[in-house]
Order: sequence, then structure tokens, then C-alpha cells
Amino acid sequence: MSTLETNSIAKYSGNNVSIDDSLNLKSYSTTDRDALTSAAGDMIYNTTDSKPQFFNGSAWVDVGGLAGVQLEYIIIAGGGAGGGGSGSGGHGGGGGAGGYVAKYASENSGGGDTTTQKLVFALSTNIPVSIGAGGAGNSGRNKGNNGSNSYVGSVIAIGGGGGGAWGYVANNIGGMLSGQAGGSSGGGGAISGTTFGPQPNQGYTGGAGGTTGSTSGDRSAGGGGGAGAVGTAGSGGQGGNGGAGVSSSITGSAVERAGGGAGAGGTQGTATGGGGAAYVGGTGQNGGAATVNTGAGGGGASANNANYTGGAGGSGVVILRYPNTFTISQTGLTFETGGEQTTGTDKYVVITAGTGTVSFS
Repeated sequence: MSTLETNSIAKYSGNNVSIDDSLNLKSYSTTDRDALTSAAGDMIYNTTDSKPQFFNGSAWVDVGGLAGVQLEYIIIAGGGAGGGGSGSGGHGGGGGAGGYVAKYASENSGGGDTTTQKLVFALSTNIPVSIGAGGAGNSGRNKGNNGSNSYVGSVIAIGGGGGGAWGYVANNIGGMLSGQAGGSSGGGGAISGTTFGPQPNQGYTGGAGGTTGSTSGDRSAGGGGGAGAVGTAGSGGQGGNGGAGVSSSITGSAVERAGGGAGAGGTQGTATGGGGAAYVGGTGQNGGAATVNTGAGGGGASANNANYTGGAGGSGVVILRYPNTFTISQTGLTFETGGEQTTGTDKYVVITAGTGTVSFS
């Protein structure tokens, strides 16, 4: 660090010193500050944040403020399960992706949202964190279950909606035909299953079930909504595609997560990226399970005069990124193999399971 110097001392008056010019702290950007070899007690003016700061031995702290850490993050809830299949043509809709809430660089949250902000927590504070489970699939004339919520502090990602199930509008027992609302909503079951809207700023809507079909092979269900795009409607015997997920480079490499599950039909539906589960073509098939820790939707089940089970949704995930001057600790949570990782001037952790707390020092 440079020593503090004054431009001039105007006069001595007894035991007092008068200084003509203002005292200025040495100015650094955040990048230049972090490149310094600093000792406890060093003080600068941060031109990036427009604040005076001092080094407490482990981190730079705003003068007059509490020591804290700023987090960039991805919070993804568990994905919804695909709908069950029953009867001669009651194909299940794809599960919707879990809600996707993010702040990293200029990347979007789910639903195309760009308004989220960094999280700031005081050091040594226990911050509640939970990873949502994927929804379980159901057999026969039953919708897929919704995924469970994930959260960090007060920021909550909503579980994905389960896919709709079974047959004709006249047999829409308990509304089972419609895909469920969620972070992204599930696709509608065949025939003519509708879908609800997603959680605002977290995902997209699933596709509707196909409107026609006289036999099992030419009926179809809609794909589940993804964090990055709507699911497509079923058409003829083709199940609808699941909506695309959102790609992020928060860990240093681009990874797409939170895709919607495919709707079932007489022919194959396709899950579009993000770990969303595809439906295996042909009638009489269970839906495919989504990839774990992606928050993706499960695939719908296809009927053939018997009951079949929708695919499970993928579990959620939380990724936290922060300056490498801080160290994280946890209770009750599971970190990805390798734990705390360093990339450039930052660290990150991928939290894959559990409900507990994290804290920073």
C-alpha cells in the first residue's frame, strides 16, 4: 500500500497542525484493489462503488458499514413430474421446469426476467438454504406432482408444475386433464388438456394437449414449459416438445438447466435441452425421468389400455458465486464434489441437496 501524504502544511499554531488542502485517500477500482497485497488497516477510496473502504485482514469493508458479502447466484426449484397415462389414448403432458431465479453478469432469470439483484449478507450470519426435490410421477388418470421450492434467504424459486393426464374433456375428473401451475407450468394431457400460467419472472407456460384423435396413436399431450421457452402443443400423434432451459456460465462453463419435459403421444415427443426428459415413442410407455440437479420436467406417460407412470422431475440446485476473499461454510447441505471452487477472482459452490444454512467469513 502507498503511505498517506499531504500536499502541504500551512502553519503550526501552538500544538495544533492546520492543513490547507483536503486529505485524499488513494483511489482504486475494485479490480485494482483486489490486486493489491493488503494488510489489516489499509484504507482506500473505491471508485467502482464510490465508497471509502478498509481491509480488516480478510476482506474489504465499507467504512461505517457492516462487513458483508455480495452473492451472485442461481436458484432452481425441483421440476414437475410428467402426467400419467391411462385408457386407450390418455397420454400425459410433460412436467414444467422448476422456477429459475438468477443474478450473474447479464444473464436472465426464467421467463426472460432481467430485474434480479445481487444478495448481500453480513459475515458470520446463518443464511437459510434449501434444495427442492423433483416431483414424483403418478400412474394412470393422475397428474404429475409439482416439484418442491428451493430458496436462499428470502429469495424463493417455485417448484415446477406437474403434467396433465388422461383422456377426454368429458372425463376430466377433478381437473386431471390440465397441466399444473408452477415455476414453469406442466403441459396439458390428451385430448384438449389446458395449462395454467407460470410463476412470473421464473419460467414459461406448458403446451396444450392436441385437440383431435380418434385412436391412441393419433392423440397427443403438450410439452412442459421451460425456464427459457414455452412448451409446444401436442399435434396429431406427436407429443409436444418441452420448452428450452436457460444457459449460464456462473461456474465458468456454459450449462443449460431447467428445460421442460416432453408430452406423450402415439409418436415421440422431444424434450428441448436443460435436462428435460424426452418421451420414448410408441404407446404404452412410462415417462422418462429428468436429470438430477437441473430442475427439469419429467416426460409424460403414454397409454395403451393400461396404466403407465409419468417421469419424475429433476431435483433443483443452488449455485453461489462470491469474491475469493471470502470462505463459505455450511450445515445440513451437500456441496458438489470438490466443494468451494475458484474461478478468476471469484469462488463458487454448487449446492445439490439438503435444507440447512451457509455462512461466510
